[in-house]
Amino acid sequence: MGFPGVWMTESESMIYRVVPKCACSTIGQIMFYSDHGRFFDGDIHDSTGGLHKWSQDDSKQLIEKAVNRHQAISFTCVRNPYARILSSFFDKIAGIQRNGRRYRGNLVPQLVQRYGIDVGSPDNGFEFDQIASFRRFLLFARDTIRWRRPMEPDIHWSAMSGHIATFIANGGRYDRIFFTEAFNDGMAQVLGSASTPVPVDLAAVPRFNESEGHGPKRAHKVSAYFDDLSRHLIWEIYKDDFQLFRYDFDNPDNKMPLGEVDLDEVHAKLGR
Repeated sequence: MGFPGVWMTESESMIYRVVPKCACSTIGQIMFYSDHGRFFDGDIHDSTGGLHKWSQDDSKQLIEKAVNRHQAISFTCVRNPYARILSSFFDKIAGIQRNGRRYRGNLVPQLVQRYGIDVGSPDNGFEFDQIASFRRFLLFARDTIRWRRPMEPDIHWSAMSGHIATFIANGGRYDRIFFTEAFNDGMAQVLGSASTPVPVDLAAVPRFNESEGHGPKRAHKVSAYFDDLSRHLIWEIYKDDFQLFRYDFDNPDNKMPLGEVDLDEVHAKLGR
């Protein structure tokens, strides 16, 4: 199985387990900058050089050795599950992708047909009932995760704990798991523990939100999207995420975690 979703700087100063929709574009660009003194020109997910990735055959052996030696700081970043699933919906389902098309080709038409989702279009200014469509999307997301139909769960809405567990299952150990909601503090701690060829001034780093500007803006506060049934589904899908990463299930509008991540607990529960 190896270490899917793992990126590492060429200097082997940092090892990062990517969790989609959790500032991964910004983190990848910071890692790239810390080696090269410049940001990657484009979406860091498209890079094929300058940053080791498990998806690149030449990087696999180097990543495996570095993880096993555990000399580089190993880390990941998490996000409030309510905000993360909303972001997935507005980016991947309601939004237009960088290539000018809908995400995964026929996925959105399939959701329109099977789940009655309406996501508008650029032609009508993305006018649609955001709350009703999101709740229908949530049923679809649950079906993919619980029963793996009508398709396998997508990485953008599958549980963070599932992504994070693969690193542990193959012998990796996290030194730090920080929160998207306190990004600068968490990333500063990672950089403070890493010996990077190029110093990084976090205050000067732009936010690399590759999905921004390609779709509708969220029109309501977070809690408006989640009625009793939606919250039941969210708990069914993301119970481990709420508990392990200390997010507030009872108040969808409280995006901040209720406490720090207990790394020993994460390794014990996700390493089983």
